[in-house]
Amino acid sequence: MSLDELITAAKAVRERAHAPFSHFKVGCALEDEYGHVYTGCNVENATYGLTVCAERVAVFKAISEGAGKLKRVAVVADTDTLTPPCGACRQILWEFCGDADLVLENLAGKRELLTLKQIFPRPFDASFL
Repeated sequence: MSLDELITAAKAVRERAHAPFSHFKVGCALEDEYGHVYTGCNVENATYGLTVCAERVAVFKAISEGAGKLKRVAVVADTDTLTPPCGACRQILWEFCGDADLVLENLAGKRELLTLKQIFPRPFDASFL
């Protein structure tokens, strides 16, 4: 799968976001080692604390659907400054994707290519247990 196709999947699922309070829609698409794609959008809740980010929705769907090793992550939001995963999502992405490739993009086509290690340099993982 091309990077553009992965971003297109993230943009498409972003439109399904349930964000009636913040109106901040985010889409995420993950690619596994077999080229399968798993998507997620943010789902808000009136209590805010129970809101789930797009990245975690995508990871949980991938795991529940039997994904192979997750190797690439695309996150799309409608912001001038590209939107990276929050701290909780960085932790989940690290545990299930490792040092995967990460692409951030906005609706205007601004793009940044990173790795998870770049945005999460000292992760906590099972090696500490």
